[in-house]
Amino acid sequence: MGRRPVLSAHAGTPYPPWRDPREATRLLRYALHRQGFTHTYQSNANGMSVLSVLTDLTVWCRDGLFIWNEDGVEASHPADDPVGAARLISRHYRRPTSDDDHREEEPEPPVRASPPADSARD
Repeated sequence: MGRRPVLSAHAGTPYPPWRDPREATRLLRYALHRQGFTHTYQSNANGMSVLSVLTDLTVWCRDGLFIWNEDGVEASHPADDPVGAARLISRHYRRPTSDDDHREEEPEPPVRASPPADSARD
């Protein structure tokens, strides 16, 4: 008989992370934390995990997918790519942070020169 390929998983994980909603959601939490979403809450149930990210953003993980709502439309992304899901979520829900290295800086207002107050006028 041929040997099956061995997939890496954390000790104690019954199957690969993307098959375990709790583990996939935990990885999504970490990825979102790196994107600036630092106040999240995770809840787990049989076969499903829920991540509360913002008051208007809840992400479900079930059946191998992350699922969330964007402007009334259901969005989804494979649970085996939590970093990609975090990137998509961040693009839509991003709240800039003070230590954001990639933020767009606002242009400085133009400098307006005024004549000195004591200048002589012709």
